[in-house]
Amino acid sequence: MTTFTCSLPDDLLNDLSEKANDLKMPKKKIIENALIIYLEQLDKAAYRKSYERMAKDEDMINMAEEGMADYFDQPNKLDQE
Repeated sequence: MTTFTCSLPDDLLNDLSEKANDLKMPKKKIIENALIIYLEQLDKAAYRKSYERMAKDEDMINMAEEGMADYFDQPNKLDQE
């Protein structure tokens, strides 16, 4: 495990200390959990943004529609076999 050192504003560090005492949990663990959640939210936001871009892309819409047409034709093709 790599060590990371940083400075935090006094009020934030005081809040962290209070929460750590309330939860009987090390400050390190609270920071670790908070960072994991924050990074997951950033990933979700990036996915959402990429899907919003794709929703406006005519080529992507056409490709999706063609794929859906093929998907809907599959049951009919299976029935004919």
